[in-house]
Amino acid sequence: MPRLATRKDELRRVAMSAKPDELPGSERPLQCLRSTAARAGRWAVAMAPLVLTACQPAVLEPQGPIGIAEKTILIDSLAIMLAIVIPTIAATFAFAWWFRASNTRATYLPDFEYSGRIELIVWSIPLLTVILLGGVAWIGSHDLDPAKPLASKTPPLEVQVVSLDWKWLFIYPSQRVASVNQLVVPAGVPLHFSLTSASVMNTFFIPQLGSMIYTMNGMTTQLNLRADAPGTFQGQSSHYSGDGFSGMHFEVRAVSPEQFDAWIEDTRKTGPTLDPASYAELTRQSMNTRPFTFRAADPALFKQIVTEQLPPGPGPQTGRPHPSVSPRTEH
Repeated sequence: MPRLATRKDELRRVAMSAKPDELPGSERPLQCLRSTAARAGRWAVAMAPLVLTACQPAVLEPQGPIGIAEKTILIDSLAIMLAIVIPTIAATFAFAWWFRASNTRATYLPDFEYSGRIELIVWSIPLLTVILLGGVAWIGSHDLDPAKPLASKTPPLEVQVVSLDWKWLFIYPSQRVASVNQLVVPAGVPLHFSLTSASVMNTFFIPQLGSMIYTMNGMTTQLNLRADAPGTFQGQSSHYSGDGFSGMHFEVRAVSPEQFDAWIEDTRKTGPTLDPASYAELTRQSMNTRPFTFRAADPALFKQIVTEQLPPGPGPQTGRPHPSVSPRTEH
């Protein structure tokens, strides 16, 4: 009996000394990991608004008729979908609350199989949603055809665009000048772009003006845009095209017609000449190319590029780029 009492006392002391919140040694690292993950999650939620302040809502701040029309389609489509999503989420919570176990007023029908009214609602609402979204997309795709000229009494400015590795070439055939990674246009004047690629397929996109369009080797695509007011916008390549893709962006400056004419005159005074020889040099791969201009450009050069009378660039290669293109080298 004394031994039994002593054993019981020991067990009692162990139980009293053990705290409820203490865990075995094998579970302590797991608890620490969960606590760290929870803190990281809270920090991520707290920092997300601050990080997102660096984002530019370019598509939602259009500066031309095409961009405005595309924003309208985006908002209309979102409104149509939210008209279904919000009631569905609300109904989910309402059903869960009403048919809770403690609600004795809820009707329990374990043998329920079919209701024509419910079937009509379940299928008709999604059908109407698809019809509305399809109608918005159908009408918008025809009204915003990239090749469709913009209605204006002012004749459009012709700009020929060539995507290279990894830069953009802009040729002004009527003005006989050209620029690299810099596009200057008159505000309020329609812009007609003829686009091609001297390398792999790429994508030309000015988010605030609208209508992303592909550039492809050996063919020409058409795009019509307009900047309604002076400003500086960002243009970019939105299709991965190799190692220098991330730096393949350009600045778009919309200026008054008088300032545009002055820019043309200043461009004609300095810079090299764009001819087949200088174009061949331009097709060499380069990354993060600084903007520069050509004081003179052969107006027939674009056609020679499209018809491949001038050979295209080498295109992206496997492995690391050459040290002359990027400081990174292949090991």
